[in-house]
Amino acid sequence: MNYIIYDLEFNQKYLDSTEVQSSNSLNLPFEIIQIGALKLNENFETVSKFNALIKPTVYPSIHPYVESLTKINNDKVSSCKSFVPVYEDFLKFIDKDETILCVWGTGDIKELLRNINFYNLSTSSIPKLCIDIQKYASKYLNTPNKSRVGLKTAVELLNIQDNAEFHDAFNDAYYTAEVFKHIYDDAIKPSIYESNFHKRVTQPKEKIDTAALINQFEKMYNREMSEEEKSIIKLAYIMGKTRQFVK
Repeated sequence: MNYIIYDLEFNQKYLDSTEVQSSNSLNLPFEIIQIGALKLNENFETVSKFNALIKPTVYPSIHPYVESLTKINNDKVSSCKSFVPVYEDFLKFIDKDETILCVWGTGDIKELLRNINFYNLSTSSIPKLCIDIQKYASKYLNTPNKSRVGLKTAVELLNIQDNAEFHDAFNDAYYTAEVFKHIYDDAIKPSIYESNFHKRVTQPKEKIDTAALINQFEKMYNREMSEEEKSIIKLAYIMGKTRQFVK
């Protein structure tokens, strides 16, 4: 029995970019640009590691907010492999042993499957059993009102040494593994991830009135939004429309 603890970083459409969004890209709001993972055996010993940056092809330019958050820029990914060969490498890393996927929130499973399906690749080698470590960590730390604890907060509360930057897929996978080791008990059981993923039916493209959106925020806060705040608001609006965070 192995545990594959993995994390992803994404790129997405930049509203102020001159890039033309194709109809196909409507099915991929978040394009994976990094996969980081550790393989643990049943004794929670690390037996293998995986870390790969991915050259984006749907959204070739890294979104400025993504760059500021992850430190991944266009230069870093320009000479990297695209998603398909990296996915093939990731499957080799997973191997054919009995495996449980472990993630910090099921969003990374959903988006991995979405990226796989976007390229019409097989998901048959992706383990069906998974553990949402964020859910169990939130229970362990007794977060109020059934809220979900953030990874950095969990690391701090559990006194886990944090020498590496967060928002790096490999580092976050490492921290997720450390949290898993700290909180593990027999009550933690894997479950089958039920993906209701289907290719999106093409709908007439909606145009977002971003000026009105920003104007509404400026009215609410009675001040002008900075350029960074405007970018965050636009990105948050796009992320909300994907419904990946709906409980």
